[in-house]
Amino acid sequence: MKIAEISSPELRQHLKEPQSHLLLELQSSIQQCEQLSPETPIPETLSTNFRALISQLASDSPCSNSTKLQIWKLSYRLWNTCVDLSNAATIRSSAASEDRAHLRQVAADLLYIAGEVSGVPSPATKCASFYYKTGLIWHDLRRFDLASCCFERATDLTAKIEIDEIGDTGERKLLLDLNIARSRTAWEASDKNLAVTLLNRTKNLLFGCAENYIIVASQYLAFGKSVLAKNEVSEINEALNLMNEALDLSEKGLRIVRKPGETLALKELRSKTLRFVAASHLQAGEFESVLKCIRVLRDGCLGGHHPSLAVLAMKAWLGLQRYGEAEKELRSMVVNKEIPEGVLVSAVEAYFQAAGVSGAETAKSVFLGLLERCHVSACSAVRVVHRVVGEAGEGCSDGSRVRAKVVAELVSDERVVALFAGDGVAKERTTMHAILWNCAADHFRAKDYGTSAEMFEKSMLYLPYDIEKRILRAKGFRVLCLCHLGLSQLDRAEEYINEAEKVSCITTTRRGVHLLEQEDIHLPTS
Repeated sequence: MKIAEISSPELRQHLKEPQSHLLLELQSSIQQCEQLSPETPIPETLSTNFRALISQLASDSPCSNSTKLQIWKLSYRLWNTCVDLSNAATIRSSAASEDRAHLRQVAADLLYIAGEVSGVPSPATKCASFYYKTGLIWHDLRRFDLASCCFERATDLTAKIEIDEIGDTGERKLLLDLNIARSRTAWEASDKNLAVTLLNRTKNLLFGCAENYIIVASQYLAFGKSVLAKNEVSEINEALNLMNEALDLSEKGLRIVRKPGETLALKELRSKTLRFVAASHLQAGEFESVLKCIRVLRDGCLGGHHPSLAVLAMKAWLGLQRYGEAEKELRSMVVNKEIPEGVLVSAVEAYFQAAGVSGAETAKSVFLGLLERCHVSACSAVRVVHRVVGEAGEGCSDGSRVRAKVVAELVSDERVVALFAGDGVAKERTTMHAILWNCAADHFRAKDYGTSAEMFEKSMLYLPYDIEKRILRAKGFRVLCLCHLGLSQLDRAEEYINEAEKVSCITTTRRGVHLLEQEDIHLPTS
């Protein structure tokens, strides 16, 4: 069948046009696209044909108005085909998405080549919309170079539009979204200066609309969070500048807002921004500024009870070495059920790390309070105990004895012991036993036999009563025998060695001593 025979009647009416053969070929290629299934790759020959046709049409311009109109119709036909293919696709592969993005760009290029057409309102805006939507797809595919090209072409098409004369809401939205999209792509491409410059231009495209204030402020905040996430002190001022822009836009938006829903959205955005401003000051070590932000949030009617505020406040008070205030914030977290377990455990760790030995009792009581509030994982218990005990081999001092005493009370609580019941927490149970054993061994080597005996006893709570752990239980009893020998508590020492013999069927103390020496634990000397 000849191309002329499958062409539309409309096209056959314009066969005398200089570009008529190109239009017929274009229509044929589009028909091939329409016959593709969503999972079928687009043939390379088809892509090559489109590129060649675009090149020839561009070189043959200008065209008559009727030819331009046919190009527009074919462009929309191709675009709609791409939309249908995307909507029908069940498997989202990057290769197929790229193929369809190339076809969308062909559709946009066709509109660009056609240019102004009589009878089509706002042709430049419609063409810019095609490039903008195609650029978004390239951005999602992380093809930032192609996305940038599409956005720049769209910007060129809308450059002549007088902003003050735009009355159509859709056109206003396109200009704003286009500038934000260009800014995001420049940011992803690591051109931060260009990204911020483009975002600054959007302030001229707000059109007194609260929704636009929210969109632009949210983008400033997103950039600020991205900088803050790098955790680099040298870039904190940049993060603060971006967040302050978001804060300023939120405040201005609240002054012009008319709808209750928009008022709520702007207030929530302002509160969220203030929380990240506080986090930025915390990262910079500006603790008084952190507390100022928190006071503003807590005095306000919205966002003053966000779970992150207590965490930020506690860390700020710790930075100022105001441990009493920090403890109040930490204790307030226990009753706030919105604070996740992991966040609260991290807060306990941070508090103890800053407060030191004096914070051991607080860490214990807060953790036990958490047990009353919700289910706590065995892993969290291990983290807290390890933080309070400290690393093995740190030596023995008055502080380490205080820490050991607090840990002994914590790990012997029946609620904590219950966390480690069952085969599902065998790994955590072994870890807990090792932490307590190593702490006891440190005190044994320092001849602090009382503390050592207590910690060895607590470690036995984390050994199951099964045959496989019999040797470890016997070892624990033998070590306890040695501790009580060191304390001259001979009756207790005899009880423990008898228990060791029952468990391991070892009948001589000498054998027990030999095994202990292999574990680098030595008999006490008088």
